[in-house]
Amino acid sequence: MRIMVVGGGGREHAIIKKLRESEKVTEIFALPGNGAIAADATCVDIGAKDIEGITKFAVDNKIDFAVVAPDDPLVLGAVDSLHNVGIPCFGPESKAAIIEGSKIFSKNMMRDFGIPTAEYETFSDMDEALKYLDTCAIPVVIKADGLALGKGVIIAETREDAKNAVKDMMQDKVFGESGSNIVIEEFLTGPEVSVLSFTDGKVVVPMVSSMDHKRAGDGDTGLNTGGMGTVAPNPYYTDEVADRCMKEIFLPTINAMNKLSRTFKGCLYFGLMITKDGPKVIEYNCRFGDPETQVVLPLLDTDLFEIMQAVEEERLGEIDVKFKDEAACCVVMASNGYPRKYQSGFEISYDEDLKAEIYVAGAKLSEGKLLTAGGRVLGVVMTAPTLKEAVALAYDETKKVHFENAYMRSDIGKKALAVLEEK
Repeated sequence: MRIMVVGGGGREHAIIKKLRESEKVTEIFALPGNGAIAADATCVDIGAKDIEGITKFAVDNKIDFAVVAPDDPLVLGAVDSLHNVGIPCFGPESKAAIIEGSKIFSKNMMRDFGIPTAEYETFSDMDEALKYLDTCAIPVVIKADGLALGKGVIIAETREDAKNAVKDMMQDKVFGESGSNIVIEEFLTGPEVSVLSFTDGKVVVPMVSSMDHKRAGDGDTGLNTGGMGTVAPNPYYTDEVADRCMKEIFLPTINAMNKLSRTFKGCLYFGLMITKDGPKVIEYNCRFGDPETQVVLPLLDTDLFEIMQAVEEERLGEIDVKFKDEAACCVVMASNGYPRKYQSGFEISYDEDLKAEIYVAGAKLSEGKLLTAGGRVLGVVMTAPTLKEAVALAYDETKKVHFENAYMRSDIGKKALAVLEEK
């Protein structure tokens, strides 16, 4: 079958490499892909948000199945457009993608259906928001309502910081129209867990849990990034926590979306915090997370394409989705200076004895050479029987990847390993 994958980052590279393992998949096109994805798929210079261009390409090239991976095209209705021309897809239609596209929608849904989350208030008037900040508990979390490249969440430690964040979003429009409406919510404490799940709107099949490392610097210091590394499974996600999540969060979310006539089909990402009162939802994503996908898919032991087909055809309950009883670690190698100013355009090379799976996020081909072309350049991924081994192997493999101006955290997995040692 001829498959089209929309997107061009490390997540899409991981999805494409996993799809290539399927005997049913004969050809893969990536729109737009990147310089490294070009080795695993045919890259087509059509942007992920060009819904009309994506749809026309799919029709003209007789695409049998499409995977829409990033949030923007999902919220903009890429799956709706492809469905309208008869092309099966993996991913939610726009009416369901709103679960990520509007934080106000998702918070109100959780409140209305009793799904545990942080207490909150919503605002469309800046003066009202600033007035509320005079009396609310501090620290506090400020969130832009719409999509903001994963950066529309500010944890404010002081009232002054909180007010500045509100002004940045609502007055100065640092996130564009996404910050016209905001959520101000209570600051929760506890370990965070990411759980990606397959769902066809009827059943939910959670994937292996993972732990992201968002901050740029060691010890979770520095600015928030798109993710500097991940490990799976997450040791905080115990069997007891998993049972509670299924009963209190996962199934209630799917049922709520069905009752709202917004049936969700695709990958639903649950960003959780394990508080003293139990697991609570920090955020939903309407797609595979990045870089969580890079550690979850290597552990998947079932044909990904068959799962995606079953999700689209609403027969996920017939598929026995299995994961390897192993662990995985992804160390992100970035351009020094990310997420602020950085230089790119440096050649990427690998030692011949490289064993790691490399998922490239920011690279371009120029005169036959692979050059850095982004803040997060690539993820170095290793799997092993234990997390300790996976972390050690991944860091060993980073020594075999070379480009000028490379930067990475040195403590990916350290917190998870400390938890395992306590058990």
